[in-house]
Amino acid sequence: MAFFSPKLGIDLGTTNVLVFVPGKGVVINEPSVVAVGKDRGKGGKSKILAIGSKAKEMIGRTPDDIIAYRPMKDGVIADYRVTEAMLRYFMRKALGWNPFKPTVLVSVPAGVTSTEKRAVIEAAIKAGAKNAYVVKEPILAAIGAGIPIHEPMGRMVADIGGGTIDVAVISLGGIVASTSVKCAGNRLDRAIVDHIKRQHNLAIGDKTAEEIKIRIGAAVPMNEELTLAVKGRDQVSGLPRTVDLSTNDIAQAMVRELREMTQAVRKVLQDTPPELAADIIDNGIILTGGTSQLRQMPELIYRRTGVVAKLANDPYYCVARGTGIALKHLDTYEKSVMAKG
Repeated sequence: MAFFSPKLGIDLGTTNVLVFVPGKGVVINEPSVVAVGKDRGKGGKSKILAIGSKAKEMIGRTPDDIIAYRPMKDGVIADYRVTEAMLRYFMRKALGWNPFKPTVLVSVPAGVTSTEKRAVIEAAIKAGAKNAYVVKEPILAAIGAGIPIHEPMGRMVADIGGGTIDVAVISLGGIVASTSVKCAGNRLDRAIVDHIKRQHNLAIGDKTAEEIKIRIGAAVPMNEELTLAVKGRDQVSGLPRTVDLSTNDIAQAMVRELREMTQAVRKVLQDTPPELAADIIDNGIILTGGTSQLRQMPELIYRRTGVVAKLANDPYYCVARGTGIALKHLDTYEKSVMAKG
């Protein structure tokens, strides 16, 4: 009967949307970007031209009457209509020609307000869901990382994505202490853009900055540095120019943002009851999310907190995997499920 009530888990990120179908795994992994064409006529609505990967290709390359942008800001809906269109597109793409409305479970940041939660549920229902549930990202990340969250033991998860770092201590299936800070992968990219502008008089785009971060970036300086030749526009002459960048140069560029991210982890540790803090020292901090894959990230967190940090298996997919597991056992995870449409 599974066909009659399809289920979808959606990791609705600031940077990417991942859609998980039970039995199939992650079927969609596309940027949460929408290209919108400005309406030239009076009073007309702007028209959605492309969504996902096609829209991302347009960023920084569009004519004036087309805007490619992200409708999610810091993990929450910034543009309701466009988010709804994006959800509808990804849901249809994941389900194919299934005539039945799906039950959808969507991830939200730990610090989300009840109004923001409601907005996600309404957007999912309007996009075609039969029922919609929202669960906080650290819970899903923990489930996806294989942490037994229902045990009476403190487990700490830091989910570092594009828009937010969500840190939580989980025990008995619920969040004991948590914080959500709007400083993560995208802020690191911007820091790299600013640093290269200041130090090298070179203008580069966010896309290039992200590539630099992935290819040579690190959270702490390294003895064996990587290097990369980066092309951009000279700020003085306005002409194209290439500079050579090194890992430690990029690590330096991201210092302030990385400090803000580790502060989030320290704050949650400070808010944790002593019994659970002892568990965390034994179990360590589990890192999930795309940005947790930055070189030396576990090392940085260990240096700042004194607690061992380790990457989950496949950290990028933990939240998406968690949505799938939670959907399969909705009754078990009832305490963690926030709301229903």
